[in-house]
Amino acid sequence: MRYIIVGAGAVGGTIGGRLAESGHDVVLVARGAHYAALRAAGLRLTTPEGTQVHQLPVVQGPDELTPLRRDDVLVLAVKTQDSTAALDAWSACPVTGGGTAGELLPLVCAQNGVESERLALRRFRRVHAMCVWLPAMHIEPGAVSAAGTPLSGMLHLGRYPTGTDETTRHIAADLEKSSFLAPVVPDVMRWKYAKLLSNLANAIEAVSGLLTSDEGRALFARALAEGQAVLAAAGIGAAGKEEQSEARDGRIKFDPFDGSERVGGSSWQSLDRGTGTIEADYLNGEIALLGRLHGIPTPVNDTLQRLANTFARERRAAGSMTVGELVQVVDAAAETTEVAH
Repeated sequence: MRYIIVGAGAVGGTIGGRLAESGHDVVLVARGAHYAALRAAGLRLTTPEGTQVHQLPVVQGPDELTPLRRDDVLVLAVKTQDSTAALDAWSACPVTGGGTAGELLPLVCAQNGVESERLALRRFRRVHAMCVWLPAMHIEPGAVSAAGTPLSGMLHLGRYPTGTDETTRHIAADLEKSSFLAPVVPDVMRWKYAKLLSNLANAIEAVSGLLTSDEGRALFARALAEGQAVLAAAGIGAAGKEEQSEARDGRIKFDPFDGSERVGGSSWQSLDRGTGTIEADYLNGEIALLGRLHGIPTPVNDTLQRLANTFARERRAAGSMTVGELVQVVDAAAETTEVAH
């Protein structure tokens, strides 16, 4: 199999670099300054084992790889807000011997949230979902770091919407040989919904910094309670804390390997890079959507979604609002919601 990593940022770069280290054929897809740096100097992947530079093929889009090979696997690792454009571009790409990528090739959604799989299934017949537990950072063009040790992360994998197949198992086996824990599960979306709940903290972290205070953790608990309530109302199951802990079972330690203070996650990094977009619509916004569908108010997640989008659009600095200020804005929105109901 050749792995085409569509979005070679923190997650995609780590997966692509680790697969390359174990001898797999990998192509990276990137854009802008990151693409230029990868072309000029390779992918610099830093892990607890040290830094390795991978001189891998890198392209900006499918036109540079056409036609695709029949043994290609597409790994979609862009943020969900960029999924539609990427899926449109790659699904129509011709494959050697006839047919298109959407008709013939497997696509793995290695992303936060639960929306990309639905978007992908409109365009691809063979969609796989991946629940990504992978502490990684991409701030500097050409460079990615991954702090997980002794394995880089845990990547639950299954067919979407349910089930597994030989391709699932083949991909998982390749990942297991590449410093990942990759359980094959027929109910992978349960794991992705569990990750969605934990990702409700992303907007808090992006706007006001790491959740190190009681006030910040209490705000996350309120966002989480809304998320759990709407999932229950929608009849959607999610893996529990004990199940998640048992899966990791001491196999992966997430502490920064160089002793430095941990920086923010994916949403924080989007603000720090000044991309102008953020994935809040598909994290806190997913809870807001389910709340509206099932008649459950979600003022905390509504507000976090709105503020995260405002920060991204206005290119405000990550963590530049205090937790106290954020709580005041959320409380005001919650009071307005109570009055309206």
